[in-house]
Amino acid sequence: MSDKYCPNCSQANSTKKLSLKDFFDEFFSNLINYDSKLLKTLAALLLRPGRITADYVAGKRVSYTNPFRFMLSLAFIYFLMLNFSGNFETLDRFGEEGSGSFLNTEGKSLTFSADAAELTDEDQQEALRQLDSLGISKVVKQATLDRDSLILADPTGHFKSLNQEGFFNRYLQKQEFFQTVMEARQIHRFDQARDSFAVQETWENRMAFNTAGSASRAMRQPGSFLNDMIAKLPFAIFFFLPVFALFIWLMYIRKKYNYTDHLIFSFHNQSLLFILLIIGFLIDAVFKVDSSGIFLLIFLIYLYKAMRNFYQQGRVKTIVKYLILNAIFFILASISVTILLAGSIFTY
Repeated sequence: MSDKYCPNCSQANSTKKLSLKDFFDEFFSNLINYDSKLLKTLAALLLRPGRITADYVAGKRVSYTNPFRFMLSLAFIYFLMLNFSGNFETLDRFGEEGSGSFLNTEGKSLTFSADAAELTDEDQQEALRQLDSLGISKVVKQATLDRDSLILADPTGHFKSLNQEGFFNRYLQKQEFFQTVMEARQIHRFDQARDSFAVQETWENRMAFNTAGSASRAMRQPGSFLNDMIAKLPFAIFFFLPVFALFIWLMYIRKKYNYTDHLIFSFHNQSLLFILLIIGFLIDAVFKVDSSGIFLLIFLIYLYKAMRNFYQQGRVKTIVKYLILNAIFFILASISVTILLAGSIFTY
């Protein structure tokens, strides 16, 4: 063999058969190399806000892990910790053993159902007093009775009347209709609703029926539903951050950075947030305290320093853009959570 290394890909030219020693040597070599990158990334991320992004976009990438892969790994770790420690499955018994609600709307007054057996009598009475003081007791009672009586008095006629509404209002009321008849008339399939209440075979009616069924299952199994939704949160972040990076690009459009540079900046800051969330979660679990406020303050200070160091602008400009971008972030986050909740209910 003339050359020790391939001139095209630099791979070693060797016909030697791999032994177990070679295999494990390569495995641990790659593992140690990744650990070295991981430690350098963590150190730079924690101690040099914004500088790690500046180094990465300047081409100094060999020493650091991929920012997207790093952020996604942290997101999965955090949400797995939240999922396994939350013990949300215990909530399912409220749907399986009872009506799925703490409040009982039957009778003349609002009372707690058997699902709230773990609450003491004092807690139940205090909660009911709070509801009464706010007028919520009467509102919940009357709203539930009005809805059920209106729908169940003439289901077929009520459903036909919904076609006069606008699309969104009509869709929500159809979903409410199907959810009510599912509980009161034991309707489990669309063809049963179609035959019983003269429901037309349309994609809108089927979608409303399926959404109502998913919502009913979520109410019967709230713990399992929460676990399912938490498992989807990393993917929601995957679609959320690129949209947020677009607003950062617009805010710093006169800077030399392109869209990808702003996206990397977002990945690094989000990674720091997940690191703080993981640390805070472990501290809260071990010492039984609530440290969320402290770590949120740390992140807000870190974010300001990162923006100053990376974009190299004055304090006033940075503070103004900091406030605007944080407002946009929370708006986009709220929209993402709402979409995720709606999608989780629809597909559960």
